[in-house]
Formats: sequence, structure tokens, C-alpha cells
Amino acid sequence: MADMNGKTAIVTGAASGIGRATACLFASRGANVIVSDVNASGCDETVALIQEQGGDSRAVPCDVANPDEVENLIDTSIRSFGRLDYACNNAGIEGETADTVECSVENWRKVVDVNLMGAWLCMKAEIPRMLAPRNAPDDGGGAIVNVSSIAGLIGFGGLPAYVASKHGMNGLTKTAALEYAHRGIRINSVCPGAIETPMIHRVTHHNPQEEAAMIARHPMGRMGTPKEIAELIVWLCSDAASFITGQTIAADGGYVAQ
Repeated sequence: MADMNGKTAIVTGAASGIGRATACLFASRGANVIVSDVNASGCDETVALIQEQGGDSRAVPCDVANPDEVENLIDTSIRSFGRLDYACNNAGIEGETADTVECSVENWRKVVDVNLMGAWLCMKAEIPRMLAPRNAPDDGGGAIVNVSSIAGLIGFGGLPAYVASKHGMNGLTKTAALEYAHRGIRINSVCPGAIETPMIHRVTHHNPQEEAAMIARHPMGRMGTPKEIAELIVWLCSDAASFITGQTIAADGGYVAQ
């Protein structure tokens, strides 16, 4: 793993799950980390975990669907650490379970605003800071990873807004990657399958039978862990992935290979 000492990473949706694991892993690689989420207490817990392992981190509560809060998030990272090198746009919600016809306008707007518009607003603010001149002529660019889902690759009945938002995120990722590849910014998305997070337990309603059925649909016969997805995210941001951009990578125990 390339050395990330002195670099700065932002992770949204970092109060728990994949976001928390990613923030902690960035810190373990030497990066300064801005931890963001609408859950302020969860942010503080993640920062405490990073500080316990000797890392430097700041908590910045933020609703990624609010342009002003996103701008404050990115500005705070620059004020705190002077630069922005990596961003993991992970904040997302699943919304209500309802078929396409029963999906409410309110639910559709909320899910798309957080998942898709939120990723767009974050990139809209992150990319200019990554392009800003720094101390050395070759010290520029950066890497962004958008956390999508296998629901961005295939359909899932009962989650029309979520599926649409994640498909949209993958298209947005490819477009932005093409626009900024020549400027030294790499942009990819990862598509987790079922991961042991609070979200997956909400989707299965904490029902052991539903969770068992979900696990059975994964050829590897288990759910993934937040750490496994964090490893992929941080690797994509590292110099080890320096020729990878515009990709949508499934980390799903073989789910979409079926």
C-alpha cells in the first residue's frame, strides 16, 4: 500500500459501517481524515477511534443533499489540513420499501437527493480543491471513490428510488472520470453486495430468515464486512491503482456474476 502520510481524505457517511471502516483505514495508512455524517455523535465516535490509533481527524456533520453544508465540509478540510487528496462519497440511504407504483414522491426525492445529488454535490466541491495548485508542480490531482451498490448494476424489486439513484451514481462516476482523467483525478465507484452494516439489517427488518435468504443469494455464502469494502476503497485511492479510473467494481461475493 502506497504511503498516504501527509495526505488528506474526506469520508461521508462515516458514522458507522463502510464509512467508519474506510475512515479508520485511511488513518491507519497515515492520512489525515475528515469524518462526515448527519449523525454527529457517530462522527465523534469514529474520530475517537482514529485518534486512539494515533491518527489525526476532524468531525464535520453534514447533510450531503444540502449544497451549503457540502461547501462547508470541503472548506473545513482545507482549513484543517491545507489540502484534499482523497474522497470517499459514501453517504446514502435506502429509503422506504415499496414497489414503483407505491413509491411516494417524497421518498423518491429524499433518496435521490441524498444518494445521487449528494454524490454530485460532493464531487462538484471536491474536484476544484483537488485541482488547486500546491507546493510542488507535480503535487496535484487526487482520487475519488463513490460508494454505489450492486443495486446500481441490477434491479431489486421494492427499492425503485434506491436502484435508480445507484445506477445514476455509476453513470455520473464514468462521466466525471472522463472529464478529469487528463487533470490527474481518478474517479471510480464500488458496488458492495450485502455487507454487515446497520443498513442491511434495516432492509431485512432484522429478520433472521430474510438475512439467511439474502446470504444464500451470494455464491460465497456469507455477507461481506465493512473492512473488506474499505480495503478496496483505500486501494483505489492509492498509487497502486494509478491507471484505474471510470470503473464500477462489484465487491459482492459473486452476486452479479450469476
